Amino acid sequence: MQLLKYILITAVLFSLAGNGQAGWFWSHPRPQGHDLRSTCFIDNNTGYSVGVTGTILKTTDAGTNWAILNSGTSNWLRSVCFPLNALTGYAVGQAGTVLKTTNGGTNWIFQTPITNHYFVQVHFPMDALTGYVAGDSGTIIKTTDGGETWDSLASGTTNPLQAVHFPVNSQTGYVAGWAGTIIKTTDGGTSWVNQSSGTIAGLLSIHFPKDAQTGYAVGFNGTILKTTDGGTTWVIQISGTNFPIWSVHFPVDADTGYVVASDGSNTPFFLKTTDGGATWIRQTSGGNYGLFSVQFPVDAQTGYTVGDYGQILKTTNGGTTWVKKSYSVTTNYINSVCFPVDVQTGYVVLEYHAYEGITVMKTTDGGTSWEPLIGADVALCSVHFPVNALTGYVVGVSGFIYKTTNGGANWGRQYTNISDFLSSVQFPVDDQTGYTVGDNGTIMKTTDGGVHWGRQTSGTVHSIQSVHFPIYVQTGYCVGSTGTVFKTTNGGLTWEPQNSGTYNNFFAVQFPVDDQTGYIVGDGGYIMKTTDGGTNWIRQVSGTTGRLQSVNFPVDAQTGYAVGWYGTILKTTNGGTNWVNQPPITPLDLRAVHFPVDAQTGYAVGDFGTILKCTDGGASWVEEDKGQGFRIKDCWIMATPNPFISFARIPGHSSNLFTLYDISGRRVGVYKGDRIGEGLRAGVYFIKQEGKDGLARVVKIR
Repeated sequence: MQLLKYILITAVLFSLAGNGQAGWFWSHPRPQGHDLRSTCFIDNNTGYSVGVTGTILKTTDAGTNWAILNSGTSNWLRSVCFPLNALTGYAVGQAGTVLKTTNGGTNWIFQTPITNHYFVQVHFPMDALTGYVAGDSGTIIKTTDGGETWDSLASGTTNPLQAVHFPVNSQTGYVAGWAGTIIKTTDGGTSWVNQSSGTIAGLLSIHFPKDAQTGYAVGFNGTILKTTDGGTTWVIQISGTNFPIWSVHFPVDADTGYVVASDGSNTPFFLKTTDGGATWIRQTSGGNYGLFSVQFPVDAQTGYTVGDYGQILKTTNGGTTWVKKSYSVTTNYINSVCFPVDVQTGYVVLEYHAYEGITVMKTTDGGTSWEPLIGADVALCSVHFPVNALTGYVVGVSGFIYKTTNGGANWGRQYTNISDFLSSVQFPVDDQTGYTVGDNGTIMKTTDGGVHWGRQTSGTVHSIQSVHFPIYVQTGYCVGSTGTVFKTTNGGLTWEPQNSGTYNNFFAVQFPVDDQTGYIVGDGGYIMKTTDGGTNWIRQVSGTTGRLQSVNFPVDAQTGYAVGWYGTILKTTNGGTNWVNQPPITPLDLRAVHFPVDAQTGYAVGDFGTILKCTDGGASWVEEDKGQGFRIKDCWIMATPNPFISFARIPGHSSNLFTLYDISGRRVGVYKGDRIGEGLRAGVYFIKQEGKDGLARVVKIR
């Protein structure tokens, strides 16, 4: 019973992290940044959207606000259907996943899987009892009891199936898929008849607006097909595009309808017809990236569409204009974050892509909004504002260094006469004396605010990834590839190599309060600690084997954070004796973490524009303590590799038994220590050994 308390609170607080701003939550994009693949609105106000990594969103105010629901899975979800009301619905996706809710998404229950094939679309035609799912390898499954049991149907094809639609009852329906596949049933799926579509293009969506006679199917190469005789004949319509058409919907009749497509640069657009497809008129979407699902729930005026990077758009005038209901400034990789003096004003720097032209963003409201600044036209890797929010430096590829003295309104390039990739910049005590490091053993120093930069001798050709001077400009450390650690005690006149004891690559170093106690993070989940100024470096148990890219101890050497691949966020409150995984928010790689003024409010940044924020130290785990709450205790378990593909091992415990739970608290099996997670689908799991306190997180990636 004690274990059950541990597990259930995991699921509850994972949900809070998205909705109640407990733990880590999305600052950018909002409401979140995972790709969305399907949307279903019951009316113009209440709707759901699903996507990758188990993402499920819900709105009850016409898309103005979206709550992140706890699906209990990290599997990709491809389709969502609420057949009658906003309470009972289904979602399907990767590895045979079928989820059901009967309380409006508060809880999602795994339906018993009968295959591990990828499910692409779910459809319940008349009620919440009888429904169909179509997917890979010609898979069609059916339920007549609301998902309690599912039966496989013989489709007669092995082609991947992408769409299923039963227009007026649960007997007559159509399924479409690759290679121009269209099959029809008139007996509830007992038998299926292949129809001649007249195309070999993959078909991605099918819709019969009013009856089983007139319908449309769309797909690759700009394909739009129409039938008026129940599929006996399909006629190719002129779409005016050769790009993929992902979704089709006719809201109220067979005359007015919409399809959503993406051009060669992945810029989405719509085609609209008001004459049953005789003509299709192109409409501008206003989106920046691929859109994959379109629905007009009540009439032909108000519609919704969703797509890549969490995009959500809405129209209220029949597609003439589309308004973004999600917030995003960039989808580039964010490499570094700095909040100079408080938790409100901060900067991030990004990779460079010409189509966005953004390399620096700024917030003055604690991440509620981010302003793109005109920075460099090159990728930037590190940002540092030493003493205030006005004067700062950024560094990046090809030896580029830029400086601002007016809070980012203007940036001036500083010249170094080098072309090496610069990875890190720091000005220890003021805005005059600073250091930057990079490839080929590059270390450079300025004492006049960057007017002049002089190269120092590092004695290595290895890449240097991070530099840190703890308290003044004389004693500092830098770390890099193949276990490189250097120390100077004379402002960089000489750099002395230290013995890290490993050849793993290091990516970040920090000495929180003095020049004696410091931490390094790197490949293989490595966390190294010294308490004697680097004379000795001791490896700590991180609980992960994935790359860690950043470390930050905000106020002392006891409480700190490390972030890295697959959305990993680790926290320690005892100087690294124990590192605890914080609840997962995203599987996207995180590249930097920064807590500006205390150990409570912090930011983590990473791939595809990801900016996460917490205001409670990420403290979503609580320990049972006299009935006042719960926390998962620090855990001794170290699984390797982590993340894993086939299975993980727990060194020294090959014969011990461990119980695994998914993030909803459902027990998924008992495994020996040398075969942890074998046979499981991809996802996030928690390990528990009987008689031991604590849970350890492991991630299976495919």
